[in-house]
Amino acid sequence: MKYKNKQTLLSLLLGICCLLQLGNLHVCASEYWPESPEVEPKSAIVMELSTGTILYEKNITDQHYPASITKIMTTLLALENADLNEVITFSDRAIDETRGGSGIARDYGEQMTMEQTLYGVMLASGNECAFAVAEHVGGTMEKFVEMMNEKAAELGCVNTHFSNPHGLQDENHYTCAYDMALIAQAAYANETFRIITGTARYTIPPTNKHEEQTDLQNHNEMLYPFRYNKYVYEGCTGGKTGYTTTANSTLVTFAERDGMTLVCVVMDSQAPAHWTDSRLLFDYAFDNFQMVNIVENESRYPSSENLKKGVLNNQEAFVNISETAAIVLPKTAEFADTKSEITVADAGSDVVGSIVYTYAGHPVGKADIKRTDTVVNEFQFGQAPDTAQTEIGEEEQQTDGTAEEAKKIHIVIDWKVILIVIGVLAVVIILGICLKKFIDNYYIIKHNREVRKRRKQQIKTMRSPRRRHRRRW
Repeated sequence: MKYKNKQTLLSLLLGICCLLQLGNLHVCASEYWPESPEVEPKSAIVMELSTGTILYEKNITDQHYPASITKIMTTLLALENADLNEVITFSDRAIDETRGGSGIARDYGEQMTMEQTLYGVMLASGNECAFAVAEHVGGTMEKFVEMMNEKAAELGCVNTHFSNPHGLQDENHYTCAYDMALIAQAAYANETFRIITGTARYTIPPTNKHEEQTDLQNHNEMLYPFRYNKYVYEGCTGGKTGYTTTANSTLVTFAERDGMTLVCVVMDSQAPAHWTDSRLLFDYAFDNFQMVNIVENESRYPSSENLKKGVLNNQEAFVNISETAAIVLPKTAEFADTKSEITVADAGSDVVGSIVYTYAGHPVGKADIKRTDTVVNEFQFGQAPDTAQTEIGEEEQQTDGTAEEAKKIHIVIDWKVILIVIGVLAVVIILGICLKKFIDNYYIIKHNREVRKRRKQQIKTMRSPRRRHRRRW
């Protein structure tokens, strides 16, 4: 019976141990990343622009021909290097070398402002407009192409080489979805670019070569129903279309919703999959991810408010985390599930470092650690509220006929604090003495009990033979 009870008890203990181990099972973090949809384009990416977080990727560094989404880079460089009111003159090359592609029928020597020409580039995908912009900004089309490649390298592009400003087919003119997302990210940071790409309709007034105005419509079906209404997407803020027979359909689209700004790039797609799959990828991203503010949720690093405690810590922090910094997480994830690492920036910058966050093996954003304008004041002893009452005075003293300044520090002692400290120390000492006596007495009592026990055993042993002897007689 006792044996069975022991078996039952052992089984219960083993069961409890198993349950405890189940509670500590390590679950692979990748299981928490939302499952992505299957799409037709050979290459695609969805990136959150403020953080650079990649929410979806498919062959993102594979080389493809961009077609007219090239014009995003052309527009970005024009906005960075020219004024919108500058007048552009269309050269013979701009007209002759772009025939056979999309355009707005400009003529030799025609003049338009940079602003009007850029609307022709982005809304109507005018190849002659892109060529004219390149010549105006770079001096020649070739020098502008050099600027395009330099900008691509500056942005961190990994598989891009431009040969022209418009995207007409050229074997040496290629890029990848990841690089186009980086270019689109840089372009969207420009306010004027956002205005242009988000415009549905624009009118170019009469020019020196056209007596009538030129009406433009945005070719991006997700923003404006240029031909169809079924592809319009809620939250779409712009983008750029592209197509050649070699490149197939390419598309860059921007969308904003629930505090997230996304760019979706699809390359080498058969129409109308570039529309339908872009919509599908946006739905996937908006349905499964959300922006999370870092300052409001970060508890692993002390905030400036937590640092401003105590008499000596009444200054503002020397550095602080950007209050607007955020990361992108799946809606099922908790901020505490992220991993973070601090990186140090180059000296001399206002940004001294960054806290880089990852989740389930994916980079999800970072927070810059910035210098503050805090000035360290000399600490005045005794100026802490409600406690110290120290006064610092300066008295001038004359010695040997020369004036010398000496500072006298008068410290007024707060007796209440001293008495409290003495009282605490006294209690600690008394408790220590009592504890020592208790320990000493404990061993003495234990020793006495052992002695008494041994004596009883000895007496018992001595008496036992006598009793047996008496029984024999």
